[in-house]
Amino acid sequence: MEETSTLKKIDVAIIGAGPAGIGISAMLLELGIKSQVVLERKKIGQSFDLWPKEMKLITPSFTTNFYGHLDLNSVISATSPAYTLRKEHPSGQEYAQYLRAVSDYYKLPIIEDANVDGITHTKDSFKVKINGTELIESRFLIWAAGEFQYPNLNIFKGSELCLHNSQVRSWEHLEGDEFYIIGGFESGMDAAVNLSKLGKTVNVLDRAAPWEEHTTDPSISLSPYTVERLREQINHGRIKLIDNADIQRITKKENQYSIKIKGKSKPYVSETKPILATGFKSSLTIVDKFFDWEPEKSYALINDEDESTKTPGLFLVGPQVRHENLIFCFIYKYRQRFGVVANSIGNRLGLDTAVLEQYRHEGLYLDDLSCCGDECEC
Repeated sequence: MEETSTLKKIDVAIIGAGPAGIGISAMLLELGIKSQVVLERKKIGQSFDLWPKEMKLITPSFTTNFYGHLDLNSVISATSPAYTLRKEHPSGQEYAQYLRAVSDYYKLPIIEDANVDGITHTKDSFKVKINGTELIESRFLIWAAGEFQYPNLNIFKGSELCLHNSQVRSWEHLEGDEFYIIGGFESGMDAAVNLSKLGKTVNVLDRAAPWEEHTTDPSISLSPYTVERLREQINHGRIKLIDNADIQRITKKENQYSIKIKGKSKPYVSETKPILATGFKSSLTIVDKFFDWEPEKSYALINDEDESTKTPGLFLVGPQVRHENLIFCFIYKYRQRFGVVANSIGNRLGLDTAVLEQYRHEGLYLDDLSCCGDECEC
């Protein structure tokens, strides 16, 4: 039987050292909360290091800090990926460098290679078991883990025959002249554009037509960066967009893949592995019992302070934050809620949270959601 050793009791345990975990940890330190730890299953920014080398952030970075506007991809004030990396659209590997630079600058209390085996909750604390033997007891728990390491693979019959875009390290590694991509949102279009640049013929299948959506909400509409690149490659005649393509199943016979579409008698036949660009599952599996869930859209329910409606002291930061139709899935969106979480924890610890007011004009402390959802007039 393994022995469990208690490290120490702390105020805040943060799960995940990606943009959300690093951003909220730095803000808590500036608030004066030093009794904290960030637990990272692998390495700082690991998910970004695993992006295909051609994939870049769709939101542009620019050093607007001098004039009071935070870089869209910054996770804390006085930092800018554009300044650090000299890139407008950093690659995943480059953005991971920025995250490590922020971590080093703030001397964040990050423990790498800390695999969370289990979490229990009592009235006053959370106990987090890591690497089988070590135990951390924390008054507050912040779930900041991302989703990239949880690809959505089981979507239809035969989906195990496909290659998920998150499993690709470079599109140059794929052999073949024609590819079928299932999923037409950001990751699917990124795959299509990069394969087209390599001279490949690409067919993008989607049950809807996300490339036709035009709204100011980037959770629904393709980014201008993606639309611009897509338009250029479509003009070369190598990308075909196919909507109303509800995949029923995929089968393989010898070296051919048959893609059966609901309502169509003739399947698409591919000589190469179909590519899944179908997004990711929630990383909340290990703590899902500590949340109430919206029954139809299956997202975790949180209160106005981004705290679980079911388990006091458990906060959610990052791309899984959602308030009804407001989806905080990008860095510049979910970072706006860091100040809300920091303020709630600071107040309960009896700290003066006035220092957080400086973050409002930087887009790091948005507690009034009534301003969200406005469309552009032109």
